[in-house]
Amino acid sequence: MSRRLTLRWIELAEIDHGAGTLYDPAVDRYERLVATLREELPGFRIVRKDQSRLHRAIHRVLVVVTLGQMRDYLDSYQTTIGKTVYVTSDWDEWSADRRYVTLRHEAVHLRQFRKLTLPVMAVLYIFLPLPMGLAYCRARLEQEAYAETIRAAAEVWGPDVPRGASYRAHIIDQFVGPSYGWMWPFRGSLERWYDQILAGLGDER
Repeated sequence: MSRRLTLRWIELAEIDHGAGTLYDPAVDRYERLVATLREELPGFRIVRKDQSRLHRAIHRVLVVVTLGQMRDYLDSYQTTIGKTVYVTSDWDEWSADRRYVTLRHEAVHLRQFRKLTLPVMAVLYIFLPLPMGLAYCRARLEQEAYAETIRAAAEVWGPDVPRGASYRAHIIDQFVGPSYGWMWPFRGSLERWYDQILAGLGDER
């Protein structure tokens, strides 16, 4: 009986990141989320970003337009386009919970693409009202996704983590720094937005 259960866990743990790749059966919410997204969004897939010519080209463009301040696009950021989540090369080395929290963020973008379509998302995200410095539409789309990041972090690690000063600063810096082209420089409004998300968190995991 125990052998059958072990084999069943192995079957549940195998997902299409590559044949034979296994994840800790004790932490299964990531696998459940992947399964949910596959059912909700037929065609959903996870792909290594560094193996994509498109994303290598985007990386080079970002280095130029940010005057060299954004050099870790391929190594530090997961990116969603359409039904595909492009992940960094170390994705499979992350803990299942870290992947779960990140995929909760990317799932918001997947649903935004489904609702708005790829052409509309591209225009809103890249161009309106400005490509950099005052990218209101990009900021709004990312606020929706980062709100989910905060909620997922509270679920996995407890609400004290997103309430911590360093975690808060990291999230807000994504908006005011070069990572997303200085998309929303108004730190005060971001602080208020963050406080609103925190207010909706429970006190228990």
